[in-house]
Amino acid sequence: MKIKSEKGFTGIDIAISVIILFIFVSLIAVLSYRINNASKQVELRTEATYIAIQEIENIKNNGFETYETVNKSSNQDAKGNAINETLPTDTTGFYKTISIIDYTDIEENKDKIPNLVKQATVKITYMFEGKEQSVQFSTILSKVD
Repeated sequence: MKIKSEKGFTGIDIAISVIILFIFVSLIAVLSYRINNASKQVELRTEATYIAIQEIENIKNNGFETYETVNKSSNQDAKGNAINETLPTDTTGFYKTISIIDYTDIEENKDKIPNLVKQATVKITYMFEGKEQSVQFSTILSKVD
């Protein structure tokens, strides 16, 4: 009677090992991709937020007088800068849309006094995974006598 030798690996042992190794490598690759993808998304959103905050600060620093003549139909401020249009930013891949409207142009505020308060909105758009993403901030400008 012959007893089977226990030396070496069988084909089934190797196949199971390869399958388990393939599963773990696939899981690690998927996790790595998702972590890198989430990191890139956060990085782009942070950059867009930073650009939007800079634009809001520029609008506040310019003061109400720069935007006093702006209404729904105008597309330039007092300095001749384009508004209500999508323009590229200084950072590649990001576009800004600045809209300034008189507070009376907002539907609920028809009975208010015109040209006292303006709402400035900055929208920064960028592409991520083939989809347009955006960050939007608003501020209020008021006339100071």
